[in-house]
Amino acid sequence: MVEEEKPPPPSPLPPPTPELISTLTNPQLAKLCQENDVAGLHQFISDNRKNLATIKEEIPVALRAAVDPGGFVLDSVRGFYDLVDGKKDANLLGQRRTCIMLMECLSVMLGNLDAGFVSRVISENVKERAKGIADEWKPKLDDLDLDASNGNSLEAHAFLQLVATFGIDSCFVKEDLIKLVPMVARRRQAADLCRFLGLSEKMPGVIDVLVNSGRHIDAVNLAFAFELTLQFSPVSLLKSYLTEARRVPSPTKSGNLSPAQNDVTERELSALKAVIKCIEEHKLEDQYPVGPLQKRILQLEKAKADKKRATEVAKPQPKRPRANGIAGYAPRNTNIAADKNLYSRMTDRYAPPSQYVYDNRPYGYPVQADTHMGAYMGTPAYNMGPNHGHGHYFATGVPVPGCLYALRL
Repeated sequence: MVEEEKPPPPSPLPPPTPELISTLTNPQLAKLCQENDVAGLHQFISDNRKNLATIKEEIPVALRAAVDPGGFVLDSVRGFYDLVDGKKDANLLGQRRTCIMLMECLSVMLGNLDAGFVSRVISENVKERAKGIADEWKPKLDDLDLDASNGNSLEAHAFLQLVATFGIDSCFVKEDLIKLVPMVARRRQAADLCRFLGLSEKMPGVIDVLVNSGRHIDAVNLAFAFELTLQFSPVSLLKSYLTEARRVPSPTKSGNLSPAQNDVTERELSALKAVIKCIEEHKLEDQYPVGPLQKRILQLEKAKADKKRATEVAKPQPKRPRANGIAGYAPRNTNIAADKNLYSRMTDRYAPPSQYVYDNRPYGYPVQADTHMGAYMGTPAYNMGPNHGHGHYFATGVPVPGCLYALRL
């Protein structure tokens, strides 16, 4: 006996009304969520990256059409660490950003629901699944380099977002979570994630880690986000940052830096621009005027330009081709208009002086029975009588018939 196919379980949420879906500029999103089409949703987002801001606003509404919004998002983030032939796929970076965005959108949707509906979406079954994914990801975070991530690690961000969205922070020790915060300190979501995970009281230790790592700008941003500016003076941190930037790196440390980081001028320029931006964002101009900093930038840029010019002058210049072509070939002039003008001046510029113009000067060539030219060319010799008129001779000695000049012998 063939069992009848069971209908899918009802959604834990009231589905979005047709009127609400009609307001979406991307109604396809709701259809993909309703059909539980994870691959289709990823592809749609990838194909419409130009409209990502609008898509991100509409996904929280579209997720309500899913039978199991929490499970659907979990299915969509499982590909975060996908590998292709043992190597990272070229599209993996975009895929990871999409995974994080979908978890953020689910958090937005949950934030707009009553507590009773939240417990339906994030059921115990969904939490267990999320915990399994987090346990799978956590060992991979141990290999992350704090300095290499530069506060912008997608891996650490995804893990913290997974823990926050699905409310499984109690499954992990706070010390393990706080270690990941410096790896995401540069991302705009860092402060909100820390608050949601209950890590606010740990922020002084995080700021100390950032300062000791030379990341004073991130430290200032977190100090403002968690109202710790009395404990960590922003102006002092920014001045200390500029002082560090002007120091020449030690030989042991310089080996791990890029050429731009090893260049003291480049490092100071970069630091000055970052400090000015930080001052303007947090409105610190009264405490730390930017005028002297901007003047210093102009000085460094001028010195950089002068150094570049001096380097170019010191380089050996390629030899210009000589007129006889011995030193090399002159470049071909393909400008027809310029060629015409050039040729129109050739006669005047290169005309020989008047004293070298061929005139009626007497040239004497002895007449022989067999001339050299005739013998060389293998043709009969010219036998010219003394009274026979002949034309003018070119420099080769070949007569030109019909010339009016007489040859004197």
